[in-house]
Amino acid sequence: MFSLHISYVLFFRYFSRYTETYLSGIMIAYVNAHRSLVFLHRIVGGLRWKSSFRSAPLLSAVPVHPLIDEQICITGCFLPPHYPVTLHAQMHSEEGDLWEAFAHYNTKADGTVNLTRDHSVGGSYLGCEPMGLFWSQHQAPGSREGVRLKKQNVETPFVTLVSLLEGHVSPSEGHSTELAATTIERWYMASGVHRIEIRQDGLVATLFFPPGPGPFPAMLDLWGFSGGLMEYRAALFASRGYASMSLAYKDHKDLPGPRKTINVGDSYFRSAFQLLQNHHQVCADRVGIIGLSFGAYLTLRTATQTGINPACLICINGPVGSNIKLLDAEGRTETSDCEKKYWWYDNQGHVTFRDASFPGNLDPGSKVKIEKITCPVLYIASEDDLSIAVTENAKLIEETLSAAGKSQLFTYLSYPGAGHLIEPPYSPNSKVSLWSVKPKKMMCLWGGNLASHAAAQEDAWKKILSFMENQLIV
Repeated sequence: MFSLHISYVLFFRYFSRYTETYLSGIMIAYVNAHRSLVFLHRIVGGLRWKSSFRSAPLLSAVPVHPLIDEQICITGCFLPPHYPVTLHAQMHSEEGDLWEAFAHYNTKADGTVNLTRDHSVGGSYLGCEPMGLFWSQHQAPGSREGVRLKKQNVETPFVTLVSLLEGHVSPSEGHSTELAATTIERWYMASGVHRIEIRQDGLVATLFFPPGPGPFPAMLDLWGFSGGLMEYRAALFASRGYASMSLAYKDHKDLPGPRKTINVGDSYFRSAFQLLQNHHQVCADRVGIIGLSFGAYLTLRTATQTGINPACLICINGPVGSNIKLLDAEGRTETSDCEKKYWWYDNQGHVTFRDASFPGNLDPGSKVKIEKITCPVLYIASEDDLSIAVTENAKLIEETLSAAGKSQLFTYLSYPGAGHLIEPPYSPNSKVSLWSVKPKKMMCLWGGNLASHAAAQEDAWKKILSFMENQLIV
């Protein structure tokens, strides 16, 4: 009986352990299954919460196909509140160079960032600057030295990719998470504008006409001594309702050589003005002239020729005479540089020719007879111009017109901190750019503080359009 009891006890213990092990296995399996279900529930629940209460971050720009002088509203939404983000803009020039800018922002309590409202706290610019991602662009690290951003083909846009990045980061570091992105196309030439190449009677130019039959008020557009045929400002004028003609006068394959000197004279500019004036789509008595740098000198010179009666003149950072020695009375040049005694170098070896343009240093025979001007003149001066002595030249124009009893014709705009190259608004400023490669590589100083120059370009463009409207339309 005792042995039977022992056998029963041993059997019971064995059965209990087996049952415990079996039940334990079931329990472990149940617990694991329960954990899996909980984990799955959390994932599904989380996804359901995100889809119900938080959309993916979104970056938008309005308009997405603006003209180059239009302000763009860039906004980001569906972000956490008071969250650090970076806006990064990238654009390739037609030569393949990468230009970029970035800015740090903190989202508002509603999880939004709006560049027309919010302040950048770091990056390429500071403060509330709706177009800062465009005018503060600079060449990306590793790019070619001394490149000036210029639009060559106005029938295509500048395409900018704007990315919304997580955190306050520097894109050059390469460690950033992109939350959203949008693409913006910025145009100089509006839809419907007509572009016509001119190669007749020795003229090298491009005509632009707004949509419609006209006739339109018009502008003859002259650029600086760097030469070539620069069309983008003329295209923008046509986009704003004016017929316009960009005229090449130096360093173009279709002009008489050598390319580095001016080999056309006064008759060339007179013919260009008259071609524009006599076009059937142009109001003959409403034609103005605009020029930058050496082009401003040519603007004044052309306006005083016999038989030329422009309705207005716009001079941007230009001298009253030639800072390059002239070859003849027609205004051709025998060289491409001013006298080296006027050259000045900074500690990096960059050159400025500013001293050559002081009125007393200009070629005496080239000075324009300002007293002969009979139309309104708008003179725009950049106070940090390192290429032209603009204040002194503006003063001479003002004093000469005043002495001739024509002080009412002169309007003067001066911009502290702005550099020489006043372009259409929101264009990046080139403080220094490549001037020549032979006989040696040379960089030229233009000047300008980034934010001050940007503000000057924006304000000057508004004043230019207002001046043109008052003189050519009203």
